[in-house]
Amino acid sequence: MATATKAPAKSAGRSAKPGQRTFDYAARDRAGRLVKGTLEAPDRQAVVGRLQSQGLAPVSVAESKAGQGLQMEINLPGSNRVKLKDLALMSRQFATMVSSGLTLLKALSILAEQTESKRLAATLQEVRTEVESGTSLSSALAKHTDVFPPLMINMIRAGEVGGFLDQVLLQLAENFESEVKLRAKVKSAMTYPVVVFVIAILAVAGMLLFIVPIFATMFDDMGGELPLPTKVLVALSHGLRFAGPGIVVLAIVLPIVWRKVRNEPQVRDVVDPLKLKVPIFGLLAQKIALSRFTRNLGTMLRSGVPILQSLEIVGNASGNVVIERASMDVMESVRSGKSLAAPLAEHAVFPAMVVQMMSVGEDTGALDAMLHKISDFYDQEVEATTEALTSLIEPLMIAFLGGVIGAMIVAMYMPIFGVFDLIQ
Repeated sequence: MATATKAPAKSAGRSAKPGQRTFDYAARDRAGRLVKGTLEAPDRQAVVGRLQSQGLAPVSVAESKAGQGLQMEINLPGSNRVKLKDLALMSRQFATMVSSGLTLLKALSILAEQTESKRLAATLQEVRTEVESGTSLSSALAKHTDVFPPLMINMIRAGEVGGFLDQVLLQLAENFESEVKLRAKVKSAMTYPVVVFVIAILAVAGMLLFIVPIFATMFDDMGGELPLPTKVLVALSHGLRFAGPGIVVLAIVLPIVWRKVRNEPQVRDVVDPLKLKVPIFGLLAQKIALSRFTRNLGTMLRSGVPILQSLEIVGNASGNVVIERASMDVMESVRSGKSLAAPLAEHAVFPAMVVQMMSVGEDTGALDAMLHKISDFYDQEVEATTEALTSLIEPLMIAFLGGVIGAMIVAMYMPIFGVFDLIQ
């Protein structure tokens, strides 16, 4: 195996000149040895041209983060995450290039240059380097499980073994695109109520902090006994002024803590079953989980991934521990030579229709097609449910917002009405 050597780095230890940027590169010399170093250039293409003029074959070129000082790009939390939409687009482009006869190395290079995700581009460059050194594509992807999901890795492995990598990539693209559409439907349904709820909280907080204190001073000057609603409003105003900083801190800290602990087994064991029991929204969560489970399982079986391995992967990818446990029960049933659909009947999360359709698909040898039909059915159900929820929630949220603010205004003006009554 070729050894890597370190080329002299003229730009090390100093910042790049104005208009110049520092790039880390890896290239192979005429003897096949891997050479690494840094160069200053206005852009990536200039680095590639300079390396080629020196008789080197570029393997990867990426902008260096070292020594950039104030010019270093600031990455917000989550901004460096590879989105499912990026993987869907990459899979479709990859399938097109592979079916057109491009080599894996050339296809990976083009993908790295075209993708908008910087992290995905850097990862694809690393995958290209691994593939160039003789590693299989699936094995190279498996070294980056934080970017490429297990479903994608195992399907590509099956496509490599079976010789139909382009077909597997197309199936992956369709799978990812369906998942993106499903998430978009749910997000669009939840955006309106969340926005209205946030506006309601801000409006109430603003009135309690800035308007009610003015009326409270006026009430003190009037004297007399305040009505009970007004007393409650003034007490809330005083309480919010003291507890406000703590509430702001909690509003910032709690989401951060939740992101860190939400995938812990102890948390999921409690939260995931509750998601399915919440009125109205629990049914929606069940349909989303079933759609994801059946679509992923059907896609993997169609790609030639072994059924036991497929069940383990789709159980983890379902997003709900209840579905995951059911998938584990099915695995044990299949491992012992029993039916695939029978264990699902013991789990209430799987409706009788799903069990029966899977049983028919298993008997006829068309389980993958039947699973995709189930997935399409639940995708339509999710769309219909989200539209119904949106049309129902809009007037309810408007009424809620108007009721809260209206009640606060009435509570503030009640003492004034009392003064007018005394005058009369």
